[in-house]
Amino acid sequence: MPDVRALLRSSLVWPVVALLALVALNVVVNPGFLSVRLQDGRLYGSVIDILRNGAPVLLVALGMTLVIATRGIDLSVGAIAAISGAVACVQIAGSNQESAAGTAIVAMTTALAVAVLLGLWNGFLVSVLGIQPIIATLVLMTAGRGLAMLVTDGQITTVTNPTFKLIGAGFFLAVPVAVLVALVVFGATALLTRRTALGMLIEAVGINPEASRLAGVRSRTIIWTVYVFAAFCAGVAGLMIASNTSAADANNAGLWIELDAILAVVIGGTSLAGGRFSLAGTFVGALFIQTLATTIPSIGIPAETNYLFKAVAVIAVCLLQSPQVRSTLAARRTTPSRAKAGVPA
Repeated sequence: MPDVRALLRSSLVWPVVALLALVALNVVVNPGFLSVRLQDGRLYGSVIDILRNGAPVLLVALGMTLVIATRGIDLSVGAIAAISGAVACVQIAGSNQESAAGTAIVAMTTALAVAVLLGLWNGFLVSVLGIQPIIATLVLMTAGRGLAMLVTDGQITTVTNPTFKLIGAGFFLAVPVAVLVALVVFGATALLTRRTALGMLIEAVGINPEASRLAGVRSRTIIWTVYVFAAFCAGVAGLMIASNTSAADANNAGLWIELDAILAVVIGGTSLAGGRFSLAGTFVGALFIQTLATTIPSIGIPAETNYLFKAVAVIAVCLLQSPQVRSTLAARRTTPSRAKAGVPA
């Protein structure tokens, strides 16, 4: 039998419990919540909607996990997502062959290249110039929306391209393409960080950057790399968001997704102090965030209160994960058992 105490000490157990509690609440309110149906060769249902709508959050949260593991933070991912969608839509709309597959591929490649360049900029500010991550990325967070507005001339740019629409609203083998893309990126990230030395190097930089540098770890390169990866993930997420609506909205695309990503990382058990990280926890955290966003309106609560409930949920999960809280609860459980055994306290 597994050690129950060791299981309760796991940073992943409480996020899973919270997610299951949300699912149970939805099943009580809507008994058909877990039902999935196949229609016209596509899967439909509340669970499928949560997975598809949560794919951009999962992508951004993956990049955020590695950034936070190096003691950093990236507040610019929402703006990068908006820029990515804007670049792709404007290039498609301005093409003479708007509906051509090649046009969409070139536009999406250009958008991702721009996202990578922005990640290089963030990494340069943090790793080379030594600017605090929250300040360095706050610059692009505020300026990025302006850049997206410049790209779209302040207008909502709509496009009609089946290939572009595929990444956010398409299906492959009955499964949403957005879900498949997110899972592929998640699997590749897990493979690189857990089957190679990259994950250990990231954790070493996060635990003690100076010590890791003295040990021969190229901490500057590691930090630069995670910011580029975070920007790339944000770029893919921005393409999904724009593709889902076939439009680029510089004001609203990716708005506050950086907060959702940070919440998903924290709920998943990764410490904001850097060091060890949990990709599985981030996965569960992203599902929790999206399920919570779906649950609130379904039980009759105004959607405007979404972030209030997210804040309460994060506080609750963080308290359950806190070593101090756990030790206090363990001490309270131990004291009555010692008293029954006649052992002095």
